[in-house]
Amino acid sequence: MKKEFASLELSKEAMKAYGNQVIDAIIEHYHTQNSKLPVAKGSREEMDSLFLEEAPEKGSEPLDVLNFVLEKVMTNSTDMSHPKSYSFVPGPSNYVSVMADTLATGFNIFSGGWVASPAAAELEIITLQWLLKIFGFPQKKGGGIFTSGGSMANLTALTTARRIKCGEDFSKAVIYLSDQAHSSNIKAIRVLGFKKEQIRIIPTDIEFKFAINKLKNCIAKDKLEGLFPFCLIATSGTTNTGTIDPLSELAAICKKEDIWFHIDGAYGAAAILSAKGKQLLKGIEKADSLTVDPHKWFFQPYEMGCLLVRNHKHLSHTFTEKPEYLRDIEGNTSEINFYDHGIQLTRMFRALKFYMSLKTYGLKEFRNAITYNIDLAEEVETLLRSSKHWQVVFPATLAIINFRYNPISKKRSKKELDAINQYISERVVSSRKALLVTTVLHGKTVLRMCLINPRTTLEDVKETLALCEEFANDRI
Repeated sequence: MKKEFASLELSKEAMKAYGNQVIDAIIEHYHTQNSKLPVAKGSREEMDSLFLEEAPEKGSEPLDVLNFVLEKVMTNSTDMSHPKSYSFVPGPSNYVSVMADTLATGFNIFSGGWVASPAAAELEIITLQWLLKIFGFPQKKGGGIFTSGGSMANLTALTTARRIKCGEDFSKAVIYLSDQAHSSNIKAIRVLGFKKEQIRIIPTDIEFKFAINKLKNCIAKDKLEGLFPFCLIATSGTTNTGTIDPLSELAAICKKEDIWFHIDGAYGAAAILSAKGKQLLKGIEKADSLTVDPHKWFFQPYEMGCLLVRNHKHLSHTFTEKPEYLRDIEGNTSEINFYDHGIQLTRMFRALKFYMSLKTYGLKEFRNAITYNIDLAEEVETLLRSSKHWQVVFPATLAIINFRYNPISKKRSKKELDAINQYISERVVSSRKALLVTTVLHGKTVLRMCLINPRTTLEDVKETLALCEEFANDRI
C-alpha cells in the first residue's frame, strides 16, 4: 500500500497571503483598539456554540480558518492593552516585540542550550546583564533566566533558595512572606512540598508594608523552637496597592539571620527606571534573588518573566542535570546552557523581543513611559481628592490608585458603600466600556486602577469616572 505524503506546508504564494493578512490584522488592531470596547464577555454555553466540534479529519481553506479566528476568537478576548483596561496588571505590549516574537516562533529557535543556538543564548546573557546593571546586581557574578512569567520566576527562585540553604532536608525550614505577597508565591511554596506549618504569613502595617517587629518576633520564636528560617519574600510593588516593603530593613534582617532574601518585583521593580521609583526601591540591589516581569511594566507581550540572582552559580548548582542524550552539547563554562539555570529544557527565544524593543526605542523611551504612568496616577489622585463624590482609600503608589464612591452629601454605612462600589464595578464591566474591578483594603470594597499603559490618558480616566458616577446614581 502506498503511504500518503504529508508535508504540513503551504505554497510560497499562500504563505505570503496568509502572513500578510495576519500582520495587517495586528496593525489594524493596534491602530483601532482605542475606539473598541476593551472587555469581552461570554458564557461557556455561548463559547461552546461558537467553537465546540470534533477534531476535523479533513482540513479547511487556510484563509477561511484565519478569518474565523479573527472574527470569533480575537473579538471574544478582553484587550489587556486597551487604554481603559485598568484592572489586575495590564499588558501594554509594543509592536516591535510582537514582531520579534513572530520571528522567534517563525524560525522556531530552541533557546535551551548554547550549541543549538549560540546567538539566542548570547542575547539572553546580554539582556540579563542589562537588567543586572539596572537593578544594581553584580554583573560578573550575577545571573538570571527568562521565564514564562512571575509565577515561574518565583518558583525558580524559591527552588534555588531551598537547595542552597537547606540542601536535601527541608523538614524544619520556615519561609516568611507578608499578607500582601502575590498568590504565586504561596502556589510555589506548595509546589515545592512545604507544609502549611512551615509558612509564616506576617501581617502588614497600616500602609500594607511588612511589619518589621512582628517579623523579628516570629523569627526569634521559630529559632527557639528549633526550626530553620531559610527564606524571606519581600514585595516591591504589591498588586493591591503598589506598596514597596522596607527593603533595606528586611535585607539587614536577612543578612543577620542568614536568610535567603527574595524580592518579588514582578509588578513594581521596573519603576526603578524613573526617578521617583528609584528612590522608593532603595535596597532592591541587596536581594539574593529578584523577580521582574517584562510583560508588565517593561511593555513586553505575554509571556515573559525574569529571575535575577546575585550569584549565577546558585542556579546551575540547583538545576543542572547531565543525561546521556545531552552529553555532546555541553560547551565551556562561558557558553551558558539556560536549561541548566531553570526548570525548562525546551525554551522559546524570549530574549529576542526584549533585545529588539530596547535596541529600537532605547531605555530613555521606557524611562519616559514609566515616569508618565507614575505621574498620571498622581494626577488621578489629585482629581479624586478634588471631587465631592470620591474618597481616596490608598494614595497613588507606583501607578496604582485605590478609591471608592463615597459622596460627602450622603451618609452611607460601610455596608452600603461596599455594595455601591461593587455595583459600580459590575455595571462598568457589563457595559464593556472599561475593565475596572474591585479589591478589599482595610475591610472596605474599593475600586482599583493600575495605570501602566502609556497610551492611557487623563481624559480616558475622566470618562471612566463619569461612567462610574452615572451608574452610582442608580443606587443613591
